[in-house]
Amino acid sequence: MKIGICLPYLKAGLRREDYLAWFREIDAGPFDSLCCGERLHGPAHNMGSLLAAAAAVTERVEIVPTLYVLPMHSAVRVAHEIATLQVLSGGRVNRIAVGYGGRERDYQALDVPYVGRYGRMDRQVPRMREVWAQQELVTGAGPIGPVLDHPPAIITGAIGPKSIARGAVWADGLYAWSGNGEAQDYQRAFDVAERAWAEAGREQSPYRMGGFWCSLADDGQARLKDYVYHYMRPESEEFATAIAAQANRATESAILEGIANAAAAGCDEVMLVPATADLAEVQRLSALLSANQCPT
Repeated sequence: MKIGICLPYLKAGLRREDYLAWFREIDAGPFDSLCCGERLHGPAHNMGSLLAAAAAVTERVEIVPTLYVLPMHSAVRVAHEIATLQVLSGGRVNRIAVGYGGRERDYQALDVPYVGRYGRMDRQVPRMREVWAQQELVTGAGPIGPVLDHPPAIITGAIGPKSIARGAVWADGLYAWSGNGEAQDYQRAFDVAERAWAEAGREQSPYRMGGFWCSLADDGQARLKDYVYHYMRPESEEFATAIAAQANRATESAILEGIANAAAAGCDEVMLVPATADLAEVQRLSALLSANQCPT
């Protein structure tokens, strides 16, 4: 199972030097990949820009966008961006995750309709593959973007059975998120995905990606709960409080248990999402994984 780590894209006040330190520590550590999510409102940094910088600075780790809220964007523009990221990384963009997003105000800010996003993504994914295949989209205009040695796999970041079933038609795998890294959360999602892939006539089983929040920073338990609360707060006060109360992956043993849960559920890859931007998060996770012979 591969183990990746998420960049601290949601933190205010981060400077160039902070991100460069994270990129270098990650690349020097035992991680297989680094990832970054997409958020519009608040102090969030742009995912594409961060991953491009990471691709240019690192040499070894895979670069995994997790995830593009694809229906908020032009599929052609996203495909062009990913193809460029593939070049900047020297071919280390082997998979990307795409999702529908649940924050209507992000759509509003970009003047994109929230309604219809499911059907839109059904059409967008084939369009992206046309771009990567160098197919001409406008007669006489020629192909768009650089030629790729290998187009990335597309992972659907879906939650419910209906959206997982939609993704089974066009996706190469499922990103099953479990905020607290619980094996049953992953297993339920992967069981649904296996059935959906079979019903869609897919011969190959879906790539299984998981992820959970964690922290090894000083005062990590309190900061983990605070991070989860503020991350979920736009949904509702009650929901954010309930989810934050469950967060407990803030010790070495708890994080190892979360990784073991992902492995037990058959994850091909798990993304660790630190709650703080402290460089100690990367350093201590690196030491923990190395000492316990992870990844395996």
